Amino acid sequence: MKTHFKRTAISLICTGLLALSGGTLLQAQESQSGINEQYTWDLTDFYPSKEAWEAELARLRSEVDSIAAYKGKLGDNASTLLAALDAGSAYRKELLRVWTYASNIRNTNLGDPNGQDMVGRLQSLAQAAGAASSYMAPELVALGAERIEAFIAEEPSLRKHALFLRDTLRQGKHVLSPETEQVLSLMGTALSASQGARDMLANAEIEWPRITLSDGQEVHLTNAGYSLHRADPDREDRIAVFDAFWARYKDFESTFGVTLNGEVQGNVAMAKARKYDNTLQYFLSGDNIPEEVYRTLVKVTNDRIGVLHRYFELRARMLDIDDLGYHDIYPNLVETDLTFPIDETREHMLASVRLLGEEFSDKFARASADRWMHVYPQPGKRSGAYMSGSAYDVHPLILLNHQDTYGSASTYAHEWGHAMHQVLTNENQPFELANFSIFTTEIAAIAKEILLQEHMLEQAQSDDERLFYLGYALEQMRGTYFRQVMFSEFELAIHEEVEKGRALTGARMTEIYGEILKRYHGHDEGVMQITEREMIEWAYIPHFYYNFYVYQYATSIAGAAYFVDQMKLGGDDAVDVYLDFLKAGGSDYPVEILKGAGLDMASPDPYNAVIDRMEVVMDEIEAILDKRK
Repeated sequence: MKTHFKRTAISLICTGLLALSGGTLLQAQESQSGINEQYTWDLTDFYPSKEAWEAELARLRSEVDSIAAYKGKLGDNASTLLAALDAGSAYRKELLRVWTYASNIRNTNLGDPNGQDMVGRLQSLAQAAGAASSYMAPELVALGAERIEAFIAEEPSLRKHALFLRDTLRQGKHVLSPETEQVLSLMGTALSASQGARDMLANAEIEWPRITLSDGQEVHLTNAGYSLHRADPDREDRIAVFDAFWARYKDFESTFGVTLNGEVQGNVAMAKARKYDNTLQYFLSGDNIPEEVYRTLVKVTNDRIGVLHRYFELRARMLDIDDLGYHDIYPNLVETDLTFPIDETREHMLASVRLLGEEFSDKFARASADRWMHVYPQPGKRSGAYMSGSAYDVHPLILLNHQDTYGSASTYAHEWGHAMHQVLTNENQPFELANFSIFTTEIAAIAKEILLQEHMLEQAQSDDERLFYLGYALEQMRGTYFRQVMFSEFELAIHEEVEKGRALTGARMTEIYGEILKRYHGHDEGVMQITEREMIEWAYIPHFYYNFYVYQYATSIAGAAYFVDQMKLGGDDAVDVYLDFLKAGGSDYPVEILKGAGLDMASPDPYNAVIDRMEVVMDEIEAILDKRK
């Protein structure tokens, strides 16, 4: 996220919306794509037409100055404070709805100027709204805790705003003068330019290579094409894919370096302007996450890096490879002819979530049968997958690039985990408390992946099929835990590089990333050879523009494993605890919500637990392999 004061409602709407641009989705011209419309989303629930969207945008533009109507009046009395906050919430809610529509139209065809224009106009309006509301945080801080608490006690309707009010006071020393806050709010669009340039370069403008595989098939190595063919069972094909794909990124090393350096420079400047000790503290402050969580995560992972090296040695054994390379990470450990078409994937997930009870299962069944998803790749579409849940009064949207693989099925479960978290939150929390943290919603998403994984293991028909799912479980723990901690180390390192006043070029980022890559993959221990070719991988990762975001994947797989284990052992009571966690939404700080469910994320225990789980899976795989000797 680009903003920290995540609960400052309209006062930071500009930066909040810009952050959402990396995680939203929508419609392009499906009629031109040749895809069955059942597998595209229907946006008429948001606006019946583009003209209706234009009319709502015009209305919001005409009312933007009204956001400042309560300037200087927040301390008049409790009813005035309530009116100001309610007005801000109402405006923000509708602005998020028009933003969701526009940004998702853009994201299904990044090269379409219509979508670019819609988003550009929204960014301009959001910036104006942010400037108009920038008075709020300084004025609230000036009122002080005693007066605000008195207002909350006097006016019951202020309770839905209480977390925001108290959070603003908590961060009071980092709130600047009204004039400075206004200046910073006007910088929102400028600070998003680096991410926008990177996304346009990587997804729309680079001429991606085409290569011919050993079977004669010509493949186009776009980002989506690479994701598919990096797992090719033929090793020489994988090597060819890696050589061609990473060489193209290397061609643009300096340009990607400029864009990421711009992101980091802006982050460091904002942290200094707001008087934080460092950039990490700045980005953790919005959710009130102690630095100890981040640093404990990294320390435990490095202390037990040998478990990851054991996994790579097991992978080499299963693939019968003596010289394991980075191009050997992605192929399935066991070959399978299983496929996972989207409709069958849905049926598997329906079976996997029955543990959560009839009410939850029915909600998922109804939602997943509706047109909330854009399922398949198409030219210009944003790569990857994500859930967009910002339109509180409508429903979530899910963007996929489904390939009929088990990885795609797992991604389906992940994004529906986010969507169902949003559904339960919106049913149980007001708009003001529906903005849950990535820190908690990634737990909700990964828990669904684990439930799907365990369902598939339960119905496996052979040792080979069981090995396939166990191997995927290992790769999930490598990719979602160890890989994300590796990314987190890199992200911290490049920010600290700038904090120390050092130059941050593309070449320097490649050097830093390469050093970390070698340590995690046991290069010096002879576990895996890391070459200069893949050290450019940092340029491929869009999450580095989401600013201290990826560590939450690692914390989340630990939390997800905890909840799944509890539900399997604890029955209905444990299921109720988990569902209450989903329903809590953003009603408290994420660390506190998890403590209420029995998880202390600042301790080593959850991270050791997920690493222990990885060892148990490897023990089971090795037992099957040893039985075959």
